[in-house]
Amino acid sequence: MQTTDWKSPATLLLSAFLFLMAGTAGHAFDINAGVSKESGPFDLFKFGFKAYKNGQKQEAVEAYRYAAEKGHTGSRWALANMYADGDGVVEDDFAAFKIYAEIASQGVEPGSEDTGFFVNALLSLARYYRQGIPGSPVQIDLTQARQLYFQAASTFGVPEAQFQLARMILAGEGGKTNVQQAKKWLNLARKSGHPGAMSIFGNVLFQEGQTVRGLAFLTAALDKCPPKDCGWMQDLQEQAFSIANEEDRRVAVALAPQVYSQTE
Repeated sequence: MQTTDWKSPATLLLSAFLFLMAGTAGHAFDINAGVSKESGPFDLFKFGFKAYKNGQKQEAVEAYRYAAEKGHTGSRWALANMYADGDGVVEDDFAAFKIYAEIASQGVEPGSEDTGFFVNALLSLARYYRQGIPGSPVQIDLTQARQLYFQAASTFGVPEAQFQLARMILAGEGGKTNVQQAKKWLNLARKSGHPGAMSIFGNVLFQEGQTVRGLAFLTAALDKCPPKDCGWMQDLQEQAFSIANEEDRRVAVALAPQVYSQTE
């Protein structure tokens, strides 16, 4: 696992940022908590996590900031998420972006204890580059977004990264359109249980003329769709069903429960 030189310019900038932001908390640790800003990073992280779970978000932010200054990756990640969501702090996507970027710049070996934080940072950065951050130096950069999704998809096998990468490839965002490459990533993601990947995979098959199999995947995906995605997934399925004949629809519905275990 790569280690960070805590005297590097990027780290000093982040430390300065965290120090300045810490001054806005205005909330001291509970005197009975047994931790202070001098405590070790893991103790601060544990305190911050417990405070967050108890709804004491100001104390959580303060603890995470001190732990982040001491190089604790999990605290950096938690703090970045709070800025991204406006959770206990004023929402600030650029502040979140800078912390995610610092996490990503450290590098990590697959399987290390910081892998989850690193991968989450890659996904978050990819999303920011895909959308841009208004009023900040972070502009839309589809090529960078696609590269970050590829890194998370290929090196770490993350289904969400595989799904987002496939969508970008299908749309020709950040590079050339390649339906076969997109199908490969969609197939990998859907075999890991990603409903959105299953839905789009089924739609691609349907568009290619594999009517029954495509309809089966589109139908099966709806059984597992998360609430935020059910709308567009249902639209895809209904559109395909409106084109298919009655016999194909009947066979596809019967086949749907079986397609989870199928491979391309």
